[in-house]
Amino acid sequence: MPEGHTLHRLARLHQRRFGGAPVAVSSPQGRFAADVVDGRVLQRTSAWGKHLFHHYAGGPIVHVHLGLYGAFTEWATPRGADGAALPEAVGQVRMRMVGGGYGTDLRGPTVCEVIDEGQVSDVLARLGPDPLRADADPSWAWARITKSRRPIGALLMDQTVIAGVGNVYRNELLFRHGIDPLRPGRGIGEAEFDAMWTDLVALMKVGLRRGKIIVVRPEHDHGPPSYLPGRPRTYVYRRPGEACRVCGGPIGTAVLEGRNLFWCPACQK
Repeated sequence: MPEGHTLHRLARLHQRRFGGAPVAVSSPQGRFAADVVDGRVLQRTSAWGKHLFHHYAGGPIVHVHLGLYGAFTEWATPRGADGAALPEAVGQVRMRMVGGGYGTDLRGPTVCEVIDEGQVSDVLARLGPDPLRADADPSWAWARITKSRRPIGALLMDQTVIAGVGNVYRNELLFRHGIDPLRPGRGIGEAEFDAMWTDLVALMKVGLRRGKIIVVRPEHDHGPPSYLPGRPRTYVYRRPGEACRVCGGPIGTAVLEGRNLFWCPACQK
């Protein structure tokens, strides 16, 4: 599942490519009310956690949540070519946007719908602070964590506590701070939380800028390759049984609230 920095990158990309001009919006799959926004000016884009919003002139807003399988495919259209043929919509394209010499196809989202400002407020009311937003209030998340008996490894993935954190950031952040993922939230000290929040903001800003998650410190950036081709190294994520990059002990794994958990039992006591 894409993590929060991916949605913020998409918001910036779509604003740069489509913002300030009319956009041709269609639904080749036929499961999205594209006619409500087709031909309208895209005024601005925004993201909160794993939610993307396209704000169109006149009030309608397209709300997208990619979920586990959703993805945008970006492509260029011939500039100045009247009547130029667009690429064929391959697969189940839920939403297609074309304008300014560019196009994008959305496939497989959990949510793709037209809503209004009141409904946007309803979505945001269910979300915790987003580390990538300037208006984020970490004290709200801390208040939830310090009162909870749930494991911190579960709380970090709870979008009502902190919005935008996925499985990679969850596992890697806890390793970087030497915190056992099964420790109850109320067992986390305020100084520990402050350090984690500051680090999370910095890591997600790197992800936003670079377009990929980078979590391993330079002094530990060695040893076995990343868990997938073309991906940066991780400390623990998807490395069960492999040697810890810091202590050399085996990386452990378990399932916590339906998601795979990875940690170093020696470094995260």
